[in-house]
Amino acid sequence: MDENGPIEQPIDGVLDLHTFQPREVKDLVQDYLAACQSGASLQVRIIHGKGIGNLRRTVHALLAKHPEVVSYALDHPQFGAGADGCDVEAEAVARPTRKWPALRRGP
Repeated sequence: MDENGPIEQPIDGVLDLHTFQPREVKDLVQDYLAACQSGASLQVRIIHGKGIGNLRRTVHALLAKHPEVVSYALDHPQFGAGADGCDVEAEAVARPTRKWPALRRGP
């Protein structure tokens, strides 16, 4: 966030964490995944950078606990990435289902 307020982040399936403070990551990752799911984007790339690995460990811990994350893995250099991010697959957002009243059989 800058002094003018929040910065708009496009929901395009790629979240680059380089411009965010570490304290913002937890809420940001969860909110971004939710926004991607509501837009039907179930394949997400989160760029956390290489560094010493603190941000990577934080992101992976969040993904491991997220109930709608099906899988995640580090980028692989073979696919043009340099292990500076991870690819995430999420479940589709559960749609509310209609609850029917319980039916009782005769006496």
